[in-house]
Amino acid sequence: MFKTLYSKMLSSLLLAFLLLAALAFTMDWMLSNEQLHKLIIQLVEGAVIFTLAMAIIVFFLVTRRLRDLANAIDAFRNSSFSTPVKLKSSDPDGDEIDRLGFVFEQMAQRMIEQLQSIQTVDLQRRELLANISHDLRTPLASMRGYLETLLLKEGELTPEEHHHYLEVAAKQSERLSKMVGDLFQLTKLDANEVVINPENFPISELVQDVAQKFTLLAEKKGLRIEVGFTEPLPLVSADIGLIERVLENLIENALRYTASGGLIRVSLERGDAGVSVGIADTGRGMDASELDMIFDRYYRADRAKESDSGHAGLGLAIAQRVVMLHGSSIRVESKRGIGTRFSFDLPVVSSLAD
Repeated sequence: MFKTLYSKMLSSLLLAFLLLAALAFTMDWMLSNEQLHKLIIQLVEGAVIFTLAMAIIVFFLVTRRLRDLANAIDAFRNSSFSTPVKLKSSDPDGDEIDRLGFVFEQMAQRMIEQLQSIQTVDLQRRELLANISHDLRTPLASMRGYLETLLLKEGELTPEEHHHYLEVAAKQSERLSKMVGDLFQLTKLDANEVVINPENFPISELVQDVAQKFTLLAEKKGLRIEVGFTEPLPLVSADIGLIERVLENLIENALRYTASGGLIRVSLERGDAGVSVGIADTGRGMDASELDMIFDRYYRADRAKESDSGHAGLGLAIAQRVVMLHGSSIRVESKRGIGTRFSFDLPVVSSLAD
């Protein structure tokens, strides 16, 4: 009761008039008619004066809190919307002005958080653009250098040298194409322009095919790739092209951060959520503080190593977004100096039919 500003003002005025009425009733039997007439006139005059005084007091109390709110709004604006607001008249269960102050405090805090987020994202975006520009420039410069050498020394090179220069230029062109493709794919995923086309297929065959694709590269780096699963696995329902991209990105990531002599193991097992796919390596691993950031497209775990390898560092971000489109997410476990394991679940056909 009396939580609204209107009820507070009305109750104050009613109380004042009740006091006057009680005083008039008390004096009625104590005074003569002439004295009573004079008293009534005085009471009417007093009531008018009292009403004006009460109105001024109530107006002052109301406008004081409104002035505090207006001053807080001005201060918040003058601080470029960066300083938190704290009002005395802020109560979600109070009258209209208290509730208005409470809502303004919440709104100001939300604006501050959003502005800080925008500034952080803008800084990360500019850093990402700078990093990718550097990454794109490296294969471009290499490819241009070898092609210019072929033009300048045309007819002077042996067939072996000519073939070697063309091979290096083609390799750099492939690296450049992959980085541009990663950027294009991530942009489409962020814009929600990628639509999955699920189909039923054996995940074990896809995993073996993708692992076979990287076997030669792994051998060149002195690594081994193993695929392990025991029981017969049911068909999964997913976009086979997108899941192949996820497997490629995760295996590439494992190859990049595992030293010679290491092992990369791709495992499949039936779980409550479907078929669980795991990619584990015996690489250098990561600290716990890095695990929450590795799927951020702006995060670069090792800037120097990424630049040297010619990768834009977007593979994990793409993989996470693709898996999320399938209603799952990529889990990661890692220990520094021991290795890292990524895993995600895919729905099986039988569970979907149920």
